[in-house]
Amino acid sequence: MPHASASEGAIETRGLEPVPDGERTGRVRELFPTWVAANISVLLLTMGAGLIVFNGLNFWQVLVVAVAAPVVSYGIVGLISIAGKRGGSPGMALSRAVFGQRGNLFPGTLIWIARWGWETINAVTGAYAVLTVLDLLFGVKSGTPLIVLTLVLFVAGTFLVSGLGINALRVCSTWSAYLFGAFSVLVLVYLVANTDWSAVFGKPAGSTAMMIAGIGTIAAGGISWVPSGPDFTRYLPRTASGRAMVGSTIGGAGIVVLPMVLMGAVMAVGTPDLADARDPVSFIGKLLPTWISVPYLLIALVGMVLINSMSMYSAGFTAQTLGIRLPRAWAVSVNAVISLVFGFLLMVVATSFLGSFISFLTLLAVAFSAWIGVFGVDMTRRRTYDGAALMDTTRTSAYWYRGGFALSAMVAWGTALVVGLLFTEVDWFSGPLSGTWIGANGLGWVVTTVVAATLYAVLPRERTPAPAADTRTGTGAGAQEDGEEEPEALPI
Repeated sequence: MPHASASEGAIETRGLEPVPDGERTGRVRELFPTWVAANISVLLLTMGAGLIVFNGLNFWQVLVVAVAAPVVSYGIVGLISIAGKRGGSPGMALSRAVFGQRGNLFPGTLIWIARWGWETINAVTGAYAVLTVLDLLFGVKSGTPLIVLTLVLFVAGTFLVSGLGINALRVCSTWSAYLFGAFSVLVLVYLVANTDWSAVFGKPAGSTAMMIAGIGTIAAGGISWVPSGPDFTRYLPRTASGRAMVGSTIGGAGIVVLPMVLMGAVMAVGTPDLADARDPVSFIGKLLPTWISVPYLLIALVGMVLINSMSMYSAGFTAQTLGIRLPRAWAVSVNAVISLVFGFLLMVVATSFLGSFISFLTLLAVAFSAWIGVFGVDMTRRRTYDGAALMDTTRTSAYWYRGGFALSAMVAWGTALVVGLLFTEVDWFSGPLSGTWIGANGLGWVVTTVVAATLYAVLPRERTPAPAADTRTGTGAGAQEDGEEEPEALPI
């Protein structure tokens, strides 16, 4: 993860304001462990098992899904993250240039709310990991008081790391990537030696439709990180290679997603009921010996704290763009409290963890894809951002447009969101077009992206005045807008 400058110290104090060029000391290669850490979750094992049990795929089809999903989703993450090095601000702050100072409140609010669910899922998974370790080592069975305690401890750890900022996240990401990678290899070796491979390779193939749906399900997790991409690249210099950024993002995610999904699929052949378990973690203790499962879960627990910390780190910026006037480190406290409440409900009330998780991922992908389509098209036209205008939320801002709204962006975003939901089906919601080929294959998020991008590309675009010079941020003077070329264009 590209680190903050030395002036930031151990605790990052910078909020939405653009990073001055002189303080952009990050390196592209630091993105690799960032996206490794963003995927250190045993949920990938459960999702891999779901491809076997629910989608009816065989091993080779799961392999295709495990390769295609991170390439598609994290390829988009990498492309959108290029905006971070161009503007030096978090993703949802840069979004003000696209939707307008007031208009950005609408996608910003939706994305902020969606993060509540993502952080809740991670908090619950982390709490289950703690409960499983306690059971394996000491025979302690979970109950409501212990559930509350583990949730509080997990969220507290998340709040601490995310509050420290990007330098703490970078250090933790690097070491957790090494440790988790080493133990994942150990688990893989154990599975190779103790799996009935004739049963694994003898499973019949499932339908192509279910394979496409599987790609969408796994990719949805990556799609949820797209608006956060610029948050982790804003300390990169403007000269950083866009292609290298995309490659590091895909590589970091793929090196975790591929083996984890495959391992989950292999585990499911011998234990098909694990994909439908209320607890998505305890099966590890049943399938692996204690000397492997306990340290593996503890390291995975650190990874899940990091995932939630990264999400809350970005959520703090999103909250600030919505007008919550708190320092970034304290703005995340709102999400921390919400994840505690929702996490308790999911662990105590919900009957099917995976069903709730898949439903959430499906809706999450649609919600984020509407923003992705509009923001992505804007990136092909805009090379830099006016730093002063991004921070100016009054009528004097160059990004005020008409009454604070960029109408073309708002129309494209709102229309795409509605259309995408028409093709979407989850446990408790079914759009009227969800029975079509697109809906049955879980491609509602793809439709959402295409509709948003197409409408925004053809609708008249609001013009912005030339940005004023800003020697404090290194943005503004000389900023190129409306399709003017910069030394490096998007790698597409």
